[in-house]
Amino acid sequence: MEVNVKPSELPEVLVLTPKRFDDARGFFSETYNERLWREVGIDLRFVQDSHAYSAEPGTVRGLHYQLPPHAQDKLVRVTRGAILDIAVDIRVRSLTFGRHVSTVISAEAWNQILVPAGFAHGYATLEPDTEVFYKTTDFYAPNWERSIRWNDPAIGIEWGLAPGQAVVSEKDARAPLLAAATDLFE
Repeated sequence: MEVNVKPSELPEVLVLTPKRFDDARGFFSETYNERLWREVGIDLRFVQDSHAYSAEPGTVRGLHYQLPPHAQDKLVRVTRGAILDIAVDIRVRSLTFGRHVSTVISAEAWNQILVPAGFAHGYATLEPDTEVFYKTTDFYAPNWERSIRWNDPAIGIEWGLAPGQAVVSEKDARAPLLAAATDLFE
C-alpha cells in the first residue's frame, strides 16, 4: 500500500492521497494504515471516528478545536461529495499565527487532510448530500471545545459562498472572532 503525502502552504497541515485500486467490481483502498503512516513520518494514535452528513451545499461547520489536555489531531476525508476544508493556525507563538490553508477534499479525488492540534478546523460543503468522515487523536470533550467565527474578516477565508448562502449552526454563528478568542494554543 502507498500514500502520497504533500505539505500544504502551512507545512504542518498535510494533504494525503492513499493508493486506490479500481477494477470492474469497484475499488479498494487502505485509507489509514498505522505502520505505513509511521514510515512516512506520521506517528499518531487515533481513538475516535466521526461521520458528518450535510444535505445542502454551502453547509459550514467550524472553525472548531479542542484545548489541551484534549487537543485533537484530525484526519479528514470525504466519502461522498466534496468540501472546501480550512485549517487556521491558532498557535499564538507561531510565525504563521492567524494564517489559514484551504483545500478541496473530495470523494472523487480520494484525498485526505491531516489537521494537527493547534489549528482550528472547519469546512464548507460544495455538493449536496456530502458525507465527511474523520479520525481524531483524542475523544470529543465538550468542556474543552472552542470555536472561532467561520467568517472572521481578519482571517480572510474565501469560502466561495454567495452572501446568504452559508448554512451555519447558531453556535458557529456566535463564535468569537480570533482577536477576541481567549483560549488558544501557546
